[in-house]
Amino acid sequence: MNLLFVCSENRLRSPTAEEVFSKYPGVSTIGAGTNADAETTVSGDLIEWADVVLVMEKSHRNKISKKYKEQLKGKRLVCLDIPDIYARMDPDLVKLLEARVKRYVRF
Repeated sequence: MNLLFVCSENRLRSPTAEEVFSKYPGVSTIGAGTNADAETTVSGDLIEWADVVLVMEKSHRNKISKKYKEQLKGKRLVCLDIPDIYARMDPDLVKLLEARVKRYVRF
């Protein structure tokens, strides 16, 4: 299963999610950001690669929905509603990610 995690800058939330869920058997992960200066910028190729696209905020979902409408056909696009208040690998962020992602993805 290929999971794409998206936040704004790809520096805190999505890299944390990428690291946490990459340890799950049978799961491949990539983190990306919606901003032009993100570490890895979300692209049509990444959307096509993903089985599930998990965004951190509604603004990310809106940007991706508009820009990648064609690539999203047949894909799950999920908003995790995780605000940008956590440091990378913050234990509270990890717990929140694990709880929220498991609502939408069966491992």
